[in-house]
Amino acid sequence: MKKKRVYICHTFYHAYIAAVKELNFKARGEATLVLSTMSNDFAGLKERAEATGLFRDVYDFDEQKETASKEVMAQHVNRGNRVANFFQRVRYTKLLGALQEEFLPVDLSEYEDIYVFCDSDPIGYYLNYKKLPYHAIEDGLNSGRLDDMARNSNRGAFPVKRLMAKTGLIFMPNGYSRYCIDYEVNDISANIAPPANIVERPRKEMYERLTKEDHALLVKMFLEDPEGLRKELQEKTGGRPVAMILTEPLCAPDVRERMFQDIIAIYENDYAILIKPHPRDVLDYAALFPEVVVMKGRFPMEVMNDIEDLQVDKLVSVITQVENVGFAKEIVYLGLNFMDKYEAPEVHRKTELLWK
Repeated sequence: MKKKRVYICHTFYHAYIAAVKELNFKARGEATLVLSTMSNDFAGLKERAEATGLFRDVYDFDEQKETASKEVMAQHVNRGNRVANFFQRVRYTKLLGALQEEFLPVDLSEYEDIYVFCDSDPIGYYLNYKKLPYHAIEDGLNSGRLDDMARNSNRGAFPVKRLMAKTGLIFMPNGYSRYCIDYEVNDISANIAPPANIVERPRKEMYERLTKEDHALLVKMFLEDPEGLRKELQEKTGGRPVAMILTEPLCAPDVRERMFQDIIAIYENDYAILIKPHPRDVLDYAALFPEVVVMKGRFPMEVMNDIEDLQVDKLVSVITQVENVGFAKEIVYLGLNFMDKYEAPEVHRKTELLWK
């Protein structure tokens, strides 16, 4: 008999949504959680997830980038004509998929349902290589607003490449693979010209089904010391109104430092400033801005919704989607116009420029 479900995650947010989905299934110990370490350090998440009992097994996955293989990288040469380049891409698709096989900690063919976040990563090529049907899930909340990964990585002859992906000869993510059953998103309207197999499962509705015990489990899974976090916020903000600033791994480090210095300057006179670093943002904000409170630990911002009675007065985001935040009295979304001041627009407006 096949095992129930497996989730392949690349970020803390992915693991958080996987946990919320399992809680919505009202399941305990049925699913497997696989954490890809290719681009993220999950620190103690594996052990904490195991301790909750929510998942049957939790594994690390040493997913291999294309740069790990000279043979795969050799398929990036421009052969001079479209036919030669097409056959080269067929080889690339197969080789990158095959590269993953010895590193996968589970046999994915043993599962009834395979859920993959960000199938544009090598795991998508592996599923294509092994001809395994799977469910793709959007990389981040409403990520289609800022990055249509399928089109942005296949700008030339997209209709032809889309047809070729349906044969399985080449691979395309976000619903275009032959083996992608459906592409799950929070909000279909946040995606421009989405694939036919897109399905909408609003995160807000998923959150509303959670019980008090479910919220407590999520806190236990994602936070090392929730009570210490709460106490630190109370003590260090001194009773003043609190503005929480979400950092993101945006721009070059020196540009990012200037950006967040400017944001701090906007609010520091009226609020105690609290910085919540993105789990993949490696800037040392505590050293850069010793006058503000920097939250410790690596965890998804969303889990702060699960901390009982936690609330801040203002939440400030540059481009992180924050429509499901419930722990802030007021939300400020700065957006792409703000980003234009710090980075060339074509860098962060890729999807917008596709349709001009």
